[in-house]
Amino acid sequence: MRALVVDHSEAGPVRFADVDESVPSASEALVEIRHIGLNLGELRYPHEWPAGAVHGHDAAGVVVRAASDGSGPPEGARVALGMAPYAWAERVAVSSAWLGIVPEGVDLPDAAALGVAGVTALRVLRKRSVLARNVLVTGASGGVGHFAVQLAALAGARVTALVGSPDRAAGLRELGAGEVLTDLAETEDRFDLVLDTVGGPLAARAWNSLAEGGSMHVVGFTSHQDTAFPSGTLFGFGEPRTIATYGDMTPTSEALTDLLGLVATGRLTAPVGLRGDWKDVDDAIQALFARKVQGKIVLDVT
Repeated sequence: MRALVVDHSEAGPVRFADVDESVPSASEALVEIRHIGLNLGELRYPHEWPAGAVHGHDAAGVVVRAASDGSGPPEGARVALGMAPYAWAERVAVSSAWLGIVPEGVDLPDAAALGVAGVTALRVLRKRSVLARNVLVTGASGGVGHFAVQLAALAGARVTALVGSPDRAAGLRELGAGEVLTDLAETEDRFDLVLDTVGGPLAARAWNSLAEGGSMHVVGFTSHQDTAFPSGTLFGFGEPRTIATYGDMTPTSEALTDLLGLVATGRLTAPVGLRGDWKDVDDAIQALFARKVQGKIVLDVT
């Protein structure tokens, strides 16, 4: 069968290859993949994965063989894969711990967009109550950002979205942002929670915008720049502020189910900024790297 595998050469980060058919264990279902969702991290840093390994985490498809131990979704169920390993192949064997059943009314391409980005935003925002609190989302025009803005607004937060340029602000107010900024200097607000996808100097500035007792969760570093905190910045009186990293790769079935339920009821939209065919994956990756896409990229497996 065909798959997108990790390519460490200059032509990478992925290439098509013929690979062996997946052989499910007793606790795994065999899923026919219909759509895959691209993420910047897995493509920007291919050397974190073995060369030749089937790549990718996010996808959606249909169960063609249920797990033989009776666990997980039945044959014929439409499912989303989130953070699952080795997802970008025509058929994959996957544990039910990484699957969410896609409800009626939710399109499979939208389900493929949830995965890493949606689960990341949901888990960070569940770390503390944000009801009637100020939340800042940096890199708000990206995949995680789109979900974070919506989910924070649903949780009752006053949401400020920070983007890199005015042309990347489109649609964020409709998703729930009360303010959309291109520079933190445009506001004097203090934030109870910062969800930072950018890193670099912006992370240090966002730290200075935290309210007493506030927390900043670093979930990405799209700036590819170091973060330097000026002397004394991390010292202060009053309620302690905290900074946390994020690398939660625990099973995602519960989180995916919750996200899919929100999509089914119209309270959450999947931010698909580019839809195409997986044979054009190189063009899609270049568009992703060039920041030409707002939201997620979903490719059809044909």
